[in-house]
Amino acid sequence: MQLLPEGARRLAAWCAVILLVAGVGWVGVQLCGELRTAVVPVLLALLGTALLGPLHRRLVKVGVNRSLAAGITCVAVVAVVGGAVYIVVAALLDTGDEIVASLKRAAQSIAAHFGAAGTSLDDLASNAKELLTKFGGTAASNVISGVSVVGESIAMAVLALLLVFFLLRDSHRVAGLLRSLAPGGTADTVEAMARRAFEAVEGFMRGTTLIAFIDAVCITVGLLILGVPGAVGLGALVFVGAYIPYLGAFISGALAVLVALADRGFVIALWALGVVAAVQVLEGHVLQPAIQSRTVQMHPAVVMLTITGGASVAGILGMLLAVPLTAAAFAVVHELRSRYAPDTPGPGSGLPQP
Repeated sequence: MQLLPEGARRLAAWCAVILLVAGVGWVGVQLCGELRTAVVPVLLALLGTALLGPLHRRLVKVGVNRSLAAGITCVAVVAVVGGAVYIVVAALLDTGDEIVASLKRAAQSIAAHFGAAGTSLDDLASNAKELLTKFGGTAASNVISGVSVVGESIAMAVLALLLVFFLLRDSHRVAGLLRSLAPGGTADTVEAMARRAFEAVEGFMRGTTLIAFIDAVCITVGLLILGVPGAVGLGALVFVGAYIPYLGAFISGALAVLVALADRGFVIALWALGVVAAVQVLEGHVLQPAIQSRTVQMHPAVVMLTITGGASVAGILGMLLAVPLTAAAFAVVHELRSRYAPDTPGPGSGLPQP
């Protein structure tokens, strides 16, 4: 190594570090894949705890016992999530055939102008149920030990709910546990990193939920005014898609415009496009800065790469979990930089420090 120039040695050292980190990351991903029935509920419980933490703290603050407050919070989330799932599923079942029929008419209209591209879209709309059936069969064939997808999902949901209860009830003990597990002299750093990561996830979950609700309401009202069929179902898709930044909004918005084009014509489709674009501008320039101003802000390119990586690792679930986990990682990095790079300007500083 001494025969190599300084630049080559530095490059070799960085390559070794990158390979080591990549190897550790790959092993971690493989372990999470093998233990997904335990890992997924933990991650979902952390997201649920971040979303429900303020409600639990408020109940405790007014004098409610911690265990009772955690139980009330869990019952409330079951009622809200169950009601939301029922509304979404009912809306999609009531308007699903209508949306598919509208997509087929849109595909036929596009095929008349663009040929093969529209024909492919028509085939996709015609075979939507068959594609979903095949996807479900593929997913079911991959479940370990012959457990059905529905049974595994229910078991993970119940485990996640129980973990949410315990995390809420014992949240005041987490800091002490982390400090006791941290190596000597690093307790303060470990606690600060954990707090920053959890605050980032908490801000992301609360902000995204509120933004998703506002987006869904605005787009649903706009589609109802325009008389677009399946407006409630399309609004439900907008709400769910909002948890996948950029990509989810694009897909749900494009679907709404296609349905409007098929059923109401070109002019109404342009109005629907205007509604979707206006809501996205409102989100990007008003809602995101105002609601998520305290969360870790990431560049859109980083978000897209994160979503793509999450999808390649764990499909739809990976897309949902990728952004909050990356936000937590960014928060940890920022905390480390603030501690070990004292010459770096603070967050409120506009000029470099002398």
